[in-house]
Amino acid sequence: MTTRTRGSSPRGTAPFGDQTVTVPVDDDRELTYAEYGCSEGVPVVFLHGTPGSRRLGMAFETVAEELGIRLLSLDRPGYGRSSPWPDRAIHDAGEFVSAVLDDADVGTAGVIGFSGGSPYALATAAALPERIDRVDIVAGATPPDVSEATPAMQRLLAGLATKAPFVLRGLFRGQALLADHLDPSLVVDQYTAAETDEPVPDDVAEIVRTDFLEAFARHRCGAVTEFRNTATDWGIDFADVDSRVHLWHGENDTNVPIEDARRFEGRISTAELHVLEDADHLRTLLRGVPRLLEDYR
Repeated sequence: MTTRTRGSSPRGTAPFGDQTVTVPVDDDRELTYAEYGCSEGVPVVFLHGTPGSRRLGMAFETVAEELGIRLLSLDRPGYGRSSPWPDRAIHDAGEFVSAVLDDADVGTAGVIGFSGGSPYALATAAALPERIDRVDIVAGATPPDVSEATPAMQRLLAGLATKAPFVLRGLFRGQALLADHLDPSLVVDQYTAAETDEPVPDDVAEIVRTDFLEAFARHRCGAVTEFRNTATDWGIDFADVDSRVHLWHGENDTNVPIEDARRFEGRISTAELHVLEDADHLRTLLRGVPRLLEDYR
């Protein structure tokens, strides 16, 4: 059973506003999602990165509307307006995604997982094979057993999440305070490579900052939980993923190196890797999502 509350519609969001549903797990946790694009369009679930929020979906509002896509962008537990769930595992993704699909009156949908949303998209497909007919992983995180090129910063964050979560929560709080007062480049630079001549549009940079701030608006535990979970065994049997899986990865991604994505492709029998030339982590998202959404028409 789910319950719904409607929120206001900030500038740049779809006219439907925010929906909050109750996920019937333990203490009936609340989960918030936003809709972008076409209200009667083809449903696609969008799972943000780590950290992130439903607000990242704003970057694709126009293209989703043009292509007739109904983009359901949710706050995973512990982010934005969604209740904390600090002991959740990756395989719990099916619980909160199904609550969104039920509330939106959607039978089957595709799912997009960006960056740290990768394991949750795959876990959803494994748990809900009858409801997920396609998976798109965009600049996606990779499991530890194929992640031989993990950058030092990612290893540090995973280590803090496991051994000193209170330190990591404090770090995120400090970053959010700085991001709220400084130029959006403070956040954007975390997802881009230095050696590029392709500027990030100002409106997109502002969405990226808004997404980061919303991620930590109420809690820091969502990101801590996910950095810990992603660095350990994902608990997903990839043989259970029957859906088509498309991996979209930039050749210049310094957050998740392309070598790890190539190894990951070999783990999933239904996967196909699409390499975006001269694209870093953020530009893979900005180029990849409009391109893959065309396939849903």
